[in-house]
Amino acid sequence: MGPSVILEICADSVESAVAAERGGAHRIELCSSLLEGGVTPSAGLISTVRSRVGIDLYVMIRPRGGDFCYTSEEFETMEHDALTAKQLGANGIVFGILEEEGRVDTARTRHLVEVVRPLQVTFHRAFDMSRDLDKALEDIIAAGVDRVLTSGGEQKVEEGITSVQKLNKTANGRVIIMAGGGISESNVHRVLASTQVQEIHAAVRVHVSSPMRHRNEKISMGLIKGHEYERVVVLQDKVRRLLEAAMDGNRFGAKVR
Repeated sequence: MGPSVILEICADSVESAVAAERGGAHRIELCSSLLEGGVTPSAGLISTVRSRVGIDLYVMIRPRGGDFCYTSEEFETMEHDALTAKQLGANGIVFGILEEEGRVDTARTRHLVEVVRPLQVTFHRAFDMSRDLDKALEDIIAAGVDRVLTSGGEQKVEEGITSVQKLNKTANGRVIIMAGGGISESNVHRVLASTQVQEIHAAVRVHVSSPMRHRNEKISMGLIKGHEYERVVVLQDKVRRLLEAAMDGNRFGAKVR
């Protein structure tokens, strides 16, 4: 039998988290503000999602958008948020911390790992922003992290397949390599076959229009005009179709768990 394939779905709402579970996802990465790549969700959102879904729930710990080099105050906030996620029943946390020169901040990473144990820890795609992926991988392993989410240092995982394959081979079971960044029904076969990873991360989101009939188009509450009247959600059917597409990867020696 080949190794199992675990699907993690990114969600920023109760609705999306429930849809992910119903679609067959094995794990949820919960965050807010997807327009900024995801930041820490509120305690209320964590608690409500935890009460609605039974699959593993990993919480994003990111105090703001932008880079991954944090001040002492921001790191203190991250520590508090990580402990809150733990107290609210999360199964894991997701974060990434870099130093000014693009190296992994090993000391702070190790500290957060120790603070949240026995929760699982994922180092997110801040890894792809590091200056040397091979060195970053070894630093993350040394810090005790459980898995790394990566697109191989490229915008999309399809463009970084060779790199992800190499990282997975180098990791050699010391840390889980999870492929992400543009995973879709059309490319999941190739990603699984080429990289031999056992975990994939996907968004499978669609834009839906606001139910608001009254709209003041003159005002925008955010930097990107017009987003007040649309949002993105995870659809159960899209999760299921992605899993079915991954299942076709059995011919490559993989199967859906």
